[in-house]
Amino acid sequence: MTHVFVAIGGNIEPEARLPCAAHALRERFTDARFSALYRNPAFGFEGADFYNAVAGFTTTLEVDALLDELHAIEALCGRSRHDAKWAPRAMDIDLLLYGERIEKSARYELPRPDLLRRSYMLAPLAELAPDLRHPQSGRRIADHWQELARTPHVHTRVALDLNAVA
Repeated sequence: MTHVFVAIGGNIEPEARLPCAAHALRERFTDARFSALYRNPAFGFEGADFYNAVAGFTTTLEVDALLDELHAIEALCGRSRHDAKWAPRAMDIDLLLYGERIEKSARYELPRPDLLRRSYMLAPLAELAPDLRHPQSGRRIADHWQELARTPHVHTRVALDLNAVA
């Protein structure tokens, strides 16, 4: 079994779509657990605020099969694979960490290269797994977050608890 962390987020009807994603993840990965949900401004374009969280779970799937599952969950929650990259998003699920794997292919890069620079991924991951060590730096995720948090990052906790989604 490999421990995996994914970022989930969206800014189109997020109060409905994030619970949809949490439910689907829990159906496929029964040990899935979720960080708090946070709201933050759109990044890279003008648009409605995004809601973001991180989920952690174990899997026996290899990376490509896992990505196929994650894309199926995105589609279930309203995402089209033809959506523009920097645009409003119904659902976005990004693979952040796959165990300690360090790898780059045409389809993915592990760990996710912008993880340590994006508060909307790093803050919820630090909440969920503060003592986890980043595969490349060897440093704790909480330490990376503490460093990044010195610069201004706007994110507000949302009351919706994804761990309580049935």
